[in-house]
Amino acid sequence: MKVIIGLGNPGKKYEDTRHNAGFMAIDKISDKWGIPVSQNKFRALVGEGRVEGEKVLLVKPQTYMNLSGESVGEVLKFYKLTPDDLVVIFDDLDLPTGQLRLREKGSAGGHNGIKSLIQHLGTQEFKRIKVGIGRPEPGRSVSDYVLQSFPAAERARIQEAVEHAADAAVMWTREPFLKVMNHFNSLQK
Repeated sequence: MKVIIGLGNPGKKYEDTRHNAGFMAIDKISDKWGIPVSQNKFRALVGEGRVEGEKVLLVKPQTYMNLSGESVGEVLKFYKLTPDDLVVIFDDLDLPTGQLRLREKGSAGGHNGIKSLIQHLGTQEFKRIKVGIGRPEPGRSVSDYVLQSFPAAERARIQEAVEHAADAAVMWTREPFLKVMNHFNSLQK
């Protein structure tokens, strides 16, 4: 089974905010594969289906970003999976808006959702698809910035990045992550 996790915050209030890039990617994947992400399990919205013979689980934790690891930990425990069976899609302040970067492991880099995952999974070694959201201007609060909607000037770039993040996750269901990573990271140059 492959588990694709999108990080974000639940509720209408946060729907189109920078911090919800992971949820946006899960919605794209859900549409592509026709897998509704509507079951309420593991303190998450979950969609389960088969893609090219592979069982796939789409997950949007509903614990709020800072506690995402609690929900993801429950998913892995229930299905007796390891961190190697999942990929996590999330926003990244250190990348320009609309840029993707895929990694096989790494630190939290100040991202509270990733800190929670590392804490609950007991490892930094899990696949990541980072969606760049840029940094706020000096003097602006990071927490306010990530909870804002994308301005009109950035919408097309973020939609394209979310589409590419979804495509990368879909490709991972068929190909080794290293190949996916090399392909999508090379597109960013």
